[in-house]
Amino acid sequence: MEEDQNYLKVKKIILFFLSFLLSLNCFAYEIKISKIVELEDPWGSTFINNNELIVTEKFGEFKLINIENGNFSKIKHNINFLVDGQGGLLDVIYKDQYLWVSYSENRGGGKSNTSIAKGKFNRKNINFENIFQATPDINSGYHFGSRLAIKDNHIYASVGERGGGMIAQDPTNHAGSIIRINLDGSIPKDNPKFEGKDNWLPEIYQIGVRNPQGLTHSKFDNKIYASNHGAKGGDWFGEIKKGENYGWKILGWGGKNYSGIPIGPKWKPGFTKAIQYWVPSIATSAITIYDGEEFKEWNGKALITSLKDQSLRKLDFKDLGNVKEEIIFKNKIGRIRDIQIHPLNGKIYFLANGNLWLMEKN
Repeated sequence: MEEDQNYLKVKKIILFFLSFLLSLNCFAYEIKISKIVELEDPWGSTFINNNELIVTEKFGEFKLINIENGNFSKIKHNINFLVDGQGGLLDVIYKDQYLWVSYSENRGGGKSNTSIAKGKFNRKNINFENIFQATPDINSGYHFGSRLAIKDNHIYASVGERGGGMIAQDPTNHAGSIIRINLDGSIPKDNPKFEGKDNWLPEIYQIGVRNPQGLTHSKFDNKIYASNHGAKGGDWFGEIKKGENYGWKILGWGGKNYSGIPIGPKWKPGFTKAIQYWVPSIATSAITIYDGEEFKEWNGKALITSLKDQSLRKLDFKDLGNVKEEIIFKNKIGRIRDIQIHPLNGKIYFLANGNLWLMEKN
C-alpha cells in the first residue's frame, strides 16, 4: 500500500514537470516574429496613427513607415545633430500633432550634449525648435541617455553622464540626470529646484544615473520608469522619483569598473533602490509597460529589451519583494534598441540590428 502511494506521488511529480515543459514549448510556438523593413542604424520610434510609425536613424534620417507593407518616406528636418560615438539622432515621441526628438547636439569644436527639440508634424519637412539643451558642452561620444516619455503635460528625458562618473552627483549640471519640463519647454513650478533643492538646475527631477536608455510612463499606476546601464554589471530597472538620487558613481549597483576594480556598494540607505538589477550586464535598452490585447495576460508588466544580451524580458513587479522575471526570447533579432506597442491591437514592434520587427501571436 505504501509502495503504491509512493508510486502515485512520483507519477504526479513526473506528470507535473512534463506538463510544465510542454507549456514552455507551446508558449514558444505561440510567438511569431517577422521583419518588416530594413533600416540604417535605427534608434527611436513612435506611432502617429494605427498604420504608421516614425523612426529615427542615428545618422540623421526621419523615416515614416507604413507598418502594413514596409514602404517608407523620408522627412526633412533642420536638427543640428552630431554623430559621435553613441550620439546622433536618438529618441522620438508623438502627441497631438507634435513630435519631440532627443539628439546629441553639435555645440562646436567636437563638443556636444543631449538636447530636445519640438516640431509640428509634417509628412515632408519638419521645422524643429530646441526646448531643452543639457549643459555643460562635453567632448565625449559616451552616454547620452536620451530616452523620452510623456506624462500628463510634462515630458521626461534621460541625460547620460557622458562617461564623467561623479559628475552625475553634481546637480548644477544636467549630466547623469532625469529632467522634467513642460511640453513647451517651460519649467514646472513643482520641480525639486523650487521645493528645497536650491542648488539643483530647474529642469532636473532626479540625479545619479549613468546611461538610462529606457524610459516609459505606466498608465496602470501613473508612474515613470527607467532602465539604466551599469558599468561591468549593475544594469537596473526602477521608478523615477522626484528629488531623489540613484547614486552613480557612489554606488555600483552590483557592477565593477571595466578594469575590474569595485565601484561601490550595490545600494545603501539614502539612495533610490532599483526594482531589478542585472549582474553581469545585459545592456538594458528601451522599456515599456505592456498595455494591449495581443498579449493581454502581460498587461501591467514591464518589458525590458537589451543590447548585449539580445533578449526581451518580462517583469512582474507588482510585489516588490518578489519580482518575477521571464525571458520571452533571446538571440532572435539581435541587439534590441527600441520597443513600441501598437495603440490599437497590442502587437509589439522592435528596432533591432538595423530592422523593424513585428512580434505577434502565431
